[in-house]
Amino acid sequence: MDGYNSDMSDKNYHRTKIACYLGFVTQAIAANFAPLLFLKFHSDYNISFAKIALISTCFFFTQLLVDLFCAKYVDRIGYRASIVASEVCSSLGLIGLAFLPELLPSPFAGIIISVIIYAVGSGLIEVLCSPIVEACPFENKEATMSLLHSFYCWGSVGTILVSTGFFFVFGIDSWKWLAVILALIPAVNIYNFATCPIEHLVDEGEGLSAKALFKMPMFWIAILLMVCSGASELSMSQWASAYAESALGLSKTIGDLMGPCLFAVAMGICRTIYGKFGEKVELKKFMIGSGVLCVICYLLASLSANPVISLIGCITCGFSVGIMWPGTISISSKRFPTGGTVMFALLAMAGDLGGSIGPAIVGRVADYAGGDIRKGMGMGLIFPVMLVIGLILFNKQKINKVT
Repeated sequence: MDGYNSDMSDKNYHRTKIACYLGFVTQAIAANFAPLLFLKFHSDYNISFAKIALISTCFFFTQLLVDLFCAKYVDRIGYRASIVASEVCSSLGLIGLAFLPELLPSPFAGIIISVIIYAVGSGLIEVLCSPIVEACPFENKEATMSLLHSFYCWGSVGTILVSTGFFFVFGIDSWKWLAVILALIPAVNIYNFATCPIEHLVDEGEGLSAKALFKMPMFWIAILLMVCSGASELSMSQWASAYAESALGLSKTIGDLMGPCLFAVAMGICRTIYGKFGEKVELKKFMIGSGVLCVICYLLASLSANPVISLIGCITCGFSVGIMWPGTISISSKRFPTGGTVMFALLAMAGDLGGSIGPAIVGRVADYAGGDIRKGMGMGLIFPVMLVIGLILFNKQKINKVT
């Protein structure tokens, strides 16, 4: 699609873009809201920290299962039905979080059921919003993709700031009301996705299969890039708050604001800048430069004796990883234009896999080092290094589209 006609106007597809923006905001709420309540769950429902740790595990594991489901069945079900279902699940899960812990005999079971429900919605959003936008007739797809993914960052920042402000004004005991209020966002977006124009990247039955994709060496490099992107991002962001608390002696609230919140701000700034000015910069070179910056940030976080400089490294890392996830999706779409939903689902699965194993490795190494998070960050350095190597390999290959 190289132009616009009366059926493909900017106005019509602007509605699609807005719906996908709100989709990523919904995903950010799903990923960030419950962790803000972990201590509240512990005190109110007498849930052990070991069980509370399972909340995040269930969330990400459910997303991985949804990624696999999408690779096989979404094309049969259809984009519209699936993306509308994502918003229904997200809204119901957040509402369930407010009520099920009180209604069920086991509060923990109520929390887990709610988390699984909205994790299904989050997983569908993660897989589907990118190909929906990619299929729209926008002129600069790479910049549009970066701007789209910036809304996950701004959604994360908004969730943290709105929740902090809400708890300050109304008290944390009012968290159930906030859960219901946040559920209104996906509820409203049900209408947006039900009525906006939605195209498909490839015609039914013409997309590459997973088996065909895995036979291509360059697709394995794309998978490596997604694993390293997810690991580089989550290894730093999930430990940024603990680092801010331990290294600078900050409170939990200030640690959250100085750590993961500023990390998300920096990541959002990167994606927004590329989204606005991406046509002036070659994506692969920008990604390689960002990868080198990411290596420097990990070195600062793991080796600098000055805690302020180390914290700056943590925050700047958000900017360095900002382009990696959407950028890998964009260069993969260009290399494999008939990859279809299967390609997007496998890439999302690889990113989620990296986001699961990266923080776990950092935490395990930190434990072995007597609780020294710097040592864990040092081991995490392997992911941005592999990312840069993978980008160089990808960049050396001439673009021969696989159809």
